[in-house]
Amino acid sequence: MRDVIEALADMPLLAILRGITPEEALPVGEALVRQGILILEVPLNSPQPFQSIRLLADRFGGEAIMGGGAIMGGGAIVGAGTVLRPDDVARVADAGGQIVVSPNFEPAVVAATRRAGLISVPGVFTPTEAFAALDAGAHALKIFPGDAITPKVVGALRAVLPGGTGVVVTGGVTVDNLAGFMDAGANGVGIGSALYRPGNTVQDVEAQAGRFVASMQRWKEMRR
Repeated sequence: MRDVIEALADMPLLAILRGITPEEALPVGEALVRQGILILEVPLNSPQPFQSIRLLADRFGGEAIMGGGAIMGGGAIVGAGTVLRPDDVARVADAGGQIVVSPNFEPAVVAATRRAGLISVPGVFTPTEAFAALDAGAHALKIFPGDAITPKVVGALRAVLPGGTGVVVTGGVTVDNLAGFMDAGANGVGIGSALYRPGNTVQDVEAQAGRFVASMQRWKEMRR
């Protein structure tokens, strides 16, 4: 299984596909992967989420397949978001998911995720929650909601968290403000309705994905 920190280092964007249907999953997934976004999250409050996870995991999970200089299949991390109960973790694993993301920190969900051999990314908002989640075995932290904080808050958390802790800011991230969160020490950002929402065409999603990728690439260039 690919390491989430390694995946974020390659492209620090996590796609949150809330509301996606199984019929949309592969066309939208292909559009995102074409643009270089390789962490795909299907929230469990989407229609038939486990079917969508299975389709995406079968197509894009596992070892990378290269074509024309780009990843055409495999190499992605696919999983579930809005995972609130431990019993859902087993269903994510059965569907081929690799990552379990939550809006909150629930110790039982983290424990179930670790037992299943999946990547645990609980949601936290305070230093107390962040350290408790790490003590429980979280692989990385989702800072949520991002639109309720500033990059200075991310920097303050980064200053006290153990070295190597993965931090993903989610909620309210745009092409214009993502650089501030990355400069503050985030490993990546999660993008939801600004990237995909029900009713968007595949062309809409790919165009918006291209804008986010271009913004992130500009940030990387400025950091060199």
